[in-house]
Amino acid sequence: MKSESNSSKVRFSIGFKLILIISFIVIVSLGVLTYTVSRVLGTDTQTIGEDNNFTIVDQGGSAAENQLSSIRSNVFLMLDMLNAAGSSNVLSRQTSAYFFERNQTIAAVIVPGDKELVNNRFFLSNEIETSLVQDFVSLNQDKIKKAEAGESFAVNAAPVFDLPILGLILPWKESGLEQCVIILFSSESLSSVLGAQSHTSQVCLINHEGDILVHPDFDLVKSGSNFSKNALFDFMNENSDEIKQTLYKDLDGVEYFGAYKKITVADVSVIATVRRDTVLAGVTKQTKTNIYFACAVLFVAILIIFFYSKTISNPLKKLTAVAEEINKGNFNTDLFETLKTKRRDEIAQLFQSTKKERSILNTVAMLTNRHVVKMLIEGVDFDPHLKDATMFFSDIRGFTAISDGFNKRFGAESASEIIGFLDDYMERMSQCVNISGGFIDKFEGDAVMAHWGAFRNDNLDYEKLDHNDPKYIEEKRKHSNHVKSDAVNAIRGTIAMRYALMKYNKDAEAFTQAHQGEENAKYKPHIRIGCGLNTGRVTAGFMGSKEKMEFTVIGDAVNLASRTESSNKPCGTDILITEDTYNVLKRDFIKCDDNNHTLRPECAPYEIIVEQIPVTFEVKGKGKQHFYGVVNMPNFNIDEFFKKADPDFVADPDCVKAVGPQGPKTLAEVRTMLGIPTPDFAGVNLDAEENKVTVS
Repeated sequence: MKSESNSSKVRFSIGFKLILIISFIVIVSLGVLTYTVSRVLGTDTQTIGEDNNFTIVDQGGSAAENQLSSIRSNVFLMLDMLNAAGSSNVLSRQTSAYFFERNQTIAAVIVPGDKELVNNRFFLSNEIETSLVQDFVSLNQDKIKKAEAGESFAVNAAPVFDLPILGLILPWKESGLEQCVIILFSSESLSSVLGAQSHTSQVCLINHEGDILVHPDFDLVKSGSNFSKNALFDFMNENSDEIKQTLYKDLDGVEYFGAYKKITVADVSVIATVRRDTVLAGVTKQTKTNIYFACAVLFVAILIIFFYSKTISNPLKKLTAVAEEINKGNFNTDLFETLKTKRRDEIAQLFQSTKKERSILNTVAMLTNRHVVKMLIEGVDFDPHLKDATMFFSDIRGFTAISDGFNKRFGAESASEIIGFLDDYMERMSQCVNISGGFIDKFEGDAVMAHWGAFRNDNLDYEKLDHNDPKYIEEKRKHSNHVKSDAVNAIRGTIAMRYALMKYNKDAEAFTQAHQGEENAKYKPHIRIGCGLNTGRVTAGFMGSKEKMEFTVIGDAVNLASRTESSNKPCGTDILITEDTYNVLKRDFIKCDDNNHTLRPECAPYEIIVEQIPVTFEVKGKGKQHFYGVVNMPNFNIDEFFKKADPDFVADPDCVKAVGPQGPKTLAEVRTMLGIPTPDFAGVNLDAEENKVTVS
């Protein structure tokens, strides 16, 4: 009995030791990980914050300089025109009226002692008196005299007008006289340009005396606030660099990243500042979250090990195996039979929920339907419209030789044999297009034309809105997401064709062998295809005559997609995308320099591997561009994809190497797998290739 008692104690002591070991591992690993991540993330975040702030001031400075230069140029041009008009009062009035009509944000243009041109519409719309112009002139007599001597000034006029108005006092020579010109204009557009640069950094415009000319907080501008006591102002004046950034402390000891860019017009500068703790706020929050998460993981790990160390591992292994099959799209795997629901605990509930999930997934897979009728029911507008869509063309390599082979073997019966072969091939390709949400536009002989996005019920009316309008920003974001989604689906459908073609070739070989030895033995040829995709703006809608109309798409983007398809042969590829499609997808779905070769978790399942073709081709209006060969979608689930059309689908193990986790990793592997010769790119001229299909 004593021995049994000791044995029992030893069993529990192992559990206790396991808790200690796991707890130690969790604490050390999560602690080191949290510390390392926080340090690395903090450094990276600070670098990114500095880069962003520097970029903001650079872009804001350039935008502000462009606006100020434009205003100065327009005013000087108008004054030259007035001088050219001479004593013609009618022509002078017409010139100034036309100028203010075209430059409604300019309030007044004054040449002291000579001309005083006032935009009455501006003053009426803002409900202010034109007499304020003289008040401004009186307050700045000293600057006017200096401007006549050759200096330039930018003056904050907001305290005088109680509106965001900026004054430029610039030298002006007329008829040999040393004069100056005063330009009063609304600074709201400057404020919009600077404010649009960042949601974190504070961007403002100051003159050489430190007066704040443009600022997100208009109260500071209206009160005539000055920036000269800020350490960044001293730093800027001490440096001759046109643009520079520094880390400084304000009078309260708060650290800021500050950047400036000097502007040649009227000796003004754009300043961008952001608190250092604001830049690192996300890191601090993430560190706390990581600590809380580590504590939660440790607590849960101890509970699980303590209560279920001997009973949970095997059920979890079974559940993991089932989950992996579900992730592959195999919703009806036999492994579900190993999940026993007779247990009276959470494991049984989890098993039951998993089985219910299988039923839901199968139902969703059976109900998925991308037919055009459904689109009509949903109210898609089929009138001709401009659409941003992804176009697709494919054809069979050497189809003429294949047709001749049928003609020689079957003679008069060759037509039905060829159609039978094409029907089999087209059915497989069409299924890939339909499952991925595309639409077959037409079949032209052995060629297939399809598109994704032309049926989407959205339009481009938002482009008519002001680019600073929140509605424009939101609609543009939605539209961009639609275009990316369509492009991804197009590649999913196209890369599924690679599997479908490989399966067709296997079935064709079996069909040919089954009829071997028969008189005029039937056969199906082994084929290769080329596919080309391009994303761009097209005209989509029903076109034709009263007797016959069809929905189609036309435009340069369509023609470029056709050209892309025909370029597969010289490029040694089976799937090519254009640079336009690549640019749509690269930030979210293609690991590249633009995303530091890292994809967001929600985009990772749709990762696309491409390789740039090392030769260029000329695109009208766009210059030299590259094609990109599609290598693989490494997370593509063949079973899951095809089960949307056939719940009983099972991937052929001989063909899964076409795409997905077992698919190729380079174009060289694609060429080896498909038997495509490696081209000698030194002799390839893509501009000399002719499209086999042209749609205009």
